[in-house]
Amino acid sequence: MNQADVSKLVSKLRIKVPPKHRKLSSPQGPEGRLNKLRKTVTGLIKYERIELNYRRADEARQYAERLISEAITNGDCHKPTMEIADYWLLEKQLVHKLFKVLAPRYENFNTAFTKMYKAPQAYYGRHIDKAVLELRGNPYPALTNKQSNNRLLLQNVLLDAAKYDYRQAKYAEMAEKLGKIEEVSSGLKKEHQNKPTNESQ
Repeated sequence: MNQADVSKLVSKLRIKVPPKHRKLSSPQGPEGRLNKLRKTVTGLIKYERIELNYRRADEARQYAERLISEAITNGDCHKPTMEIADYWLLEKQLVHKLFKVLAPRYENFNTAFTKMYKAPQAYYGRHIDKAVLELRGNPYPALTNKQSNNRLLLQNVLLDAAKYDYRQAKYAEMAEKLGKIEEVSSGLKKEHQNKPTNESQ
């Protein structure tokens, strides 16, 4: 069987997959690693947005993408796909959600089904890279602001108010300087008018 036939049998993932799997530390060894990933995939399907360590999120994302891709391609009548779903989803009511909610949602998607963001670092404790892993089309508010120039954001409102106060103070300062200049010039004009002219010269 050549490469073209294999690509027809296995759907292509829309995310970058490293050639080697990550070594997630676990006292139970490889079985504990798989249990961690199964819990992560189950949590992602259940809550649709989770926060966890970056390495674990990046590894579990591949399995979630494959699971959703197989559910879309084969449906719930395909026995191997049902076995895969039964293995990866620890809560069995989520199998129904996978085939009846998520598969129709992502049926016409051209991009990846999941999205991953780097989470901000905590200023205390150990330095551990955190990430937010979510399913696209989830019911939660977006984590990124699509409108970068939104004037109604709190920081932009405060900056506009500060600019307005600064300009008003500058205008008052300029008006005060202009008033003093006018006083000086009017005083000089009066002195010039009152000064007697020397016609003898």
